[in-house]
Amino acid sequence: MVRLRRQGGVLSRSVHRLALGIASLAALLGCEGIVRRDLPDLSAAKPPVAAVRAVRPTDALPGDPDNPAIWLNRSDPSNSLVVATLKEAAPKGALAVFGVDGKLRQLLTGPNRPNNVDVGYGLDLGGRPTDIAVLTERLGRRLRAYAIAPDGSSVRDVSSGAMPILEGAPGDRGAPMGIGLYRRPKDGAIFAIVSPKAGPRENYLWEYRLQDDGSGRVKAVFVRRLGSFSGTGEIEAVAVDDELGYVYYADEDVGIHKWAADPDSPDAARELALFGTTGYEQDREGIGIYSLPNGKGYIVSVDQLPRESIFHVYRREGEPGRPHDHSAVLLSFSGGADSTDGLDVMSASLGAEFPSGALVAMNSASRNFLLFDWRDIAAAARPPLATAGGRRPESSR
Repeated sequence: MVRLRRQGGVLSRSVHRLALGIASLAALLGCEGIVRRDLPDLSAAKPPVAAVRAVRPTDALPGDPDNPAIWLNRSDPSNSLVVATLKEAAPKGALAVFGVDGKLRQLLTGPNRPNNVDVGYGLDLGGRPTDIAVLTERLGRRLRAYAIAPDGSSVRDVSSGAMPILEGAPGDRGAPMGIGLYRRPKDGAIFAIVSPKAGPRENYLWEYRLQDDGSGRVKAVFVRRLGSFSGTGEIEAVAVDDELGYVYYADEDVGIHKWAADPDSPDAARELALFGTTGYEQDREGIGIYSLPNGKGYIVSVDQLPRESIFHVYRREGEPGRPHDHSAVLLSFSGGADSTDGLDVMSASLGAEFPSGALVAMNSASRNFLLFDWRDIAAAARPPLATAGGRRPESSR
């Protein structure tokens, strides 16, 4: 069900954030290779925002939800899972496991204020390829890894000891928030790219390689630091495009940064793009990738508005001849999600209800997550967006 309305909001906050964005962008104008086509235009009218109805909510959690990630069950897509964080201090903090039917299947308590979570496919554990979910534990100052049973019937903790990260960083600089898992196509190596609660203007993100510790459990080995930061707000949302090898992260007050995810990439030490610098009234939060064949598809980000968060869709492949130009907004839509922190997007079929994939978004007021059919999102755009038709993403093969 689709209708159109005009985007509203608080003008003073919007102008303040645009001013912060302009100041931060000015410092970057001399950086070679950064796409700067998305500069603010205060005179431009805001585009219409489509309304897309969610298929269903998940069951409510007993505390504050935060970030979801979709796990694809390759043998039975209709039994795929949504893993999500219950952002509470221990002993109430947990990893929640839902079916795509929205029903809560497991609530694994223990994490001390878990923040974000992501899913990786095929990590070698004990000589077997194992799908994993990895979350950041803000108060525990660590990662926590879980193995997902091949049939999705259970999720269990496989962390090697405490899995400490951000070691030596003081205060909030040592408190992990965002995470994106990158599976390198050439060798299947899996990396975790982590954003702390606070950090410097350069080398804000930390990257770790995830490996078997020799006993079938997951350890994190530091690889490098990367990424620029405006110096205002914070960085929480991190998403990785495995197939194309890029990491995207949301500088909440300024825009979305794009870097190479592979530490061995020739572009590993430079920023490739900064986009999404206009059209947001609150924080830039969750990011997801909807992948299509031949490197095409969409990048989805959310403006964390109370009562009615707004989702923005950008072109994954950039513009012709300019693969790092993601400035064009193809669609802005809402779906009744309140103050959305995290989201995830899947282009693979998740069964008969989601044959072209789905988007899942945190819904703060109801303490749950909303599941959207990608076909409904695609139909809301003019012209309509493409759909995957049940294709499996590269990262799940």
